[in-house]
Amino acid sequence: MVNNNIMKRLAITMAALSTFAAFSCKGPAAQPQAESKVLVLIDMQNDFIDGSLGSEAAQAIVPNVVDLVRGYDGYIVATRDTHGEDYLDSTLEGRLLPVSHCAKGSNGWQICSSVMQALEGKAYVGEVDKPTFGSKELPEVIASLPGFDKNFEIELVGLDTDICVVSNALSLRMNFPDNPITVRASCCAGTCPERHSAALETMKSCQINVIE
Repeated sequence: MVNNNIMKRLAITMAALSTFAAFSCKGPAAQPQAESKVLVLIDMQNDFIDGSLGSEAAQAIVPNVVDLVRGYDGYIVATRDTHGEDYLDSTLEGRLLPVSHCAKGSNGWQICSSVMQALEGKAYVGEVDKPTFGSKELPEVIASLPGFDKNFEIELVGLDTDICVVSNALSLRMNFPDNPITVRASCCAGTCPERHSAALETMKSCQINVIE
């Protein structure tokens, strides 16, 4: 089931496109000038940037993502990797990746402050929390946006290219086989350069447009 806060915002948007209620950012969000597209920010969270699973490559894309958000004129949705205290002991991911990260409510779980600041005044729908790589809710959130049809453009950026970006890109391709889907490589970083490149090639093979 889609997060109630997101659905509430979507209902407000459909009733009156002139305003959005604020959700985790200051002030009302603006109506997008181009209503037929959405930017998905995948896991731009502190733990993936400079925290327990951070990297120099992840830190390097933050200014690119901020610039993209500031200039974007469509809807924006963000995902948050979200784990509990039992992550290490009770999940397969925790056993295979035994590094505590993105614990709900922690600083590492938060979307980085510069991205949140760039979202102020934007048509920001809100965050979709997910307990694993891909989000089951994300396709439903996107399909609920006003004016959604097969011409609606979907763009993804974020972290990590070879885990959560590719998982969500392929999920969206499965759910929306006719929609144009784009991944912006300069706004993504992988667990290593080789896996970043391999994931981009995989997405290209599935008819996802990869741009710089």
